[in-house]
Amino acid sequence: MQPSPSSPGALSRRTMLAGAAALAGATAAATAVPAQAATTATGGGAEAAATAASPSASPASGRRPKAVVFRDVRPFGAARATDLVVVDGRISAGPAPRGAKVVEGGGRIALPSLVDAHIHPDKTTWGGSWVSRKPAGGIADYVAQDVELFRAQRRPVAERAYGLMSRAVARGTRAMRAHADVAPAYGLAGAEGVAEARERLRHALDVQIVAFPQHGVVRTPGTAALLERAAREGLVDMIGGIDPIGFDRALDEQLDLVFGIADRHGVGVDIHLHDRGETGLKALRGIIDRTRVLSLAGKVTVSHVFCLPGLSDRELGSVAADLGEQDIALTTVAPSDSLVLPIARLREHGVRVGLGSDGVRDSWSPFGNADMLHRAHILGWVTDVRLDDELAECYRVATHGGADVMGLAHADLAPGAPADFVLVRGECLPQVVVDMPRRDVVVHGGAVVARDGEFLD
Repeated sequence: MQPSPSSPGALSRRTMLAGAAALAGATAAATAVPAQAATTATGGGAEAAATAASPSASPASGRRPKAVVFRDVRPFGAARATDLVVVDGRISAGPAPRGAKVVEGGGRIALPSLVDAHIHPDKTTWGGSWVSRKPAGGIADYVAQDVELFRAQRRPVAERAYGLMSRAVARGTRAMRAHADVAPAYGLAGAEGVAEARERLRHALDVQIVAFPQHGVVRTPGTAALLERAAREGLVDMIGGIDPIGFDRALDEQLDLVFGIADRHGVGVDIHLHDRGETGLKALRGIIDRTRVLSLAGKVTVSHVFCLPGLSDRELGSVAADLGEQDIALTTVAPSDSLVLPIARLREHGVRVGLGSDGVRDSWSPFGNADMLHRAHILGWVTDVRLDDELAECYRVATHGGADVMGLAHADLAPGAPADFVLVRGECLPQVVVDMPRRDVVVHGGAVVARDGEFLD
């Protein structure tokens, strides 16, 4: 998490992030899937039965495949409309089986669903009464205010998290990595609440849960034992950490504890690293070294990583090469032009980079909305992009970038891909990133899970 301004000189979500670097350039063109042959269809949004000349049962099981045709859509804003055929939750290259359901697309653009690679749904006050924030002078103050707000809430974590996570689905999110605070002040209530919300949304959203020690692993006695318990009981998918030097002031002790738990229980690692300069680089090197020694390549993520922007190209290339070699993923929330990660340069070294929402209407900030299309828009805004390819790349980071971080297949509308996509009205993908139209239809696993911006329970 990161703080929000109360006075010109106060530590805040932005002033805390103040540093020296901009995105080295997210300019690679998004991969477009060409439209198939155009079809003639009626307009509107009604669903109806359809017949198609195709096998009516799966040869392997003898059962009728679950098939849906999304008629008259334009993949990636293609000039000509086509049909997307979905069979058993995946995009199909063939004709629809007999009796497939039809969903009318009305010429809407079909785009891959979004992935929120970093969000804190346990902290949110979304859907509740307005909360007036108080000044804060550092992470410790924000942590104390987290506890105050938690104790003041009348709604349990599960209810608040579900409200925010279902809203994310309605805005086109297919998956998220949810960080839940674990500390003696809460026990495992945060992780348990998010897990309950995940279960309610299992048909519409893929969720990974991180046990996040916001209060520090070492500086707050009892936290390490809770992290161990969360992993041992299978409650979480990853163990978190936070600024081993700048906040916990125990580099080796924190990293040894976090990586030790992950190694013993076969879970991943996702560490918040806000420390900048040599302090942050020293912590990052410690993470890289432990990933290598414990053979955890592909299972480690570092979030925020404010020590990377501002490096010389040579320094950045050296660190990026080490990250790529150990397959350590990174996430950014595009907080400012000086602290967003140099995504294009990192990708040259094979580093997976995803985009996230961070905190949403919590004690740290009144802002946030769990809308990853808005976050892609913010990424473009803070990096001052102008070209169509650059805008399309912002969307790619918010979709395939997050999928790469979470280890998910790309929902790229290609045959065999997960049928996770959104239908929106618009002219082309760059215009969608700028204008952020309503998500008219959200599809997860081939099923419509939201319409007209509203989640379907």
